[in-house]
Amino acid sequence: MESTDRMTQASRPQRVRKSPDERRREVAAAAREIALAEGLDGLTLRAVAARIGVAPGLVAHYIPSMDDLVADTFGDIVAGELAGIVELIAGEPDAAGRIGMLVDTVLDGGRRDVTLVWVQGWALGARNDALAARVRIEMDAWQQAIADEIVRGQQAGAFGHEDADAVAWHLLAMFDGLGAQGLVRWRDDPDRTALTRRVLAGLLDVDPAVLER
Repeated sequence: MESTDRMTQASRPQRVRKSPDERRREVAAAAREIALAEGLDGLTLRAVAARIGVAPGLVAHYIPSMDDLVADTFGDIVAGELAGIVELIAGEPDAAGRIGMLVDTVLDGGRRDVTLVWVQGWALGARNDALAARVRIEMDAWQQAIADEIVRGQQAGAFGHEDADAVAWHLLAMFDGLGAQGLVRWRDDPDRTALTRRVLAGLLDVDPAVLER
């Protein structure tokens, strides 16, 4: 009997103990999945633990706090979106075309999961200082990326010499407002991209046609 017990134990798969870095990456990945599927308000200790099949106490052991995890998850998602868009438009040689591609990509209707993360980031940041700080960082990064593209267009002679920072903030506000409205399908108008191009063209003092790819 003793020999049989030893054989049974030996045949059982041995659970591999994960390193702290592996656990942290696992927690971060689970948090990202939850946030994109349910929004930041679905990101709880129990939800993360259930996603990776461990006890909540184990998750708590590997994160500074839930506020920090929410902030880090927000930053990971929205910074990744910006990096992807910047990489995408970099392949367009025409400066005005890059701005037009930026508008088309942001407003293509396929980013509602990230938009919800943004909207909840603003709301939840009112009582989560770590999240509020990360929201400000990522908003500044978006504004700077847009302003950089406008400056490139000015240097190429495609745009006038309007205040690139101000135009970038104006465009970012349009993206945010239209995205938030789209979450409840309020005036989810397919022409909103063309409207945004016309407004942006006015701010840049160019013909809207130059912003088309």
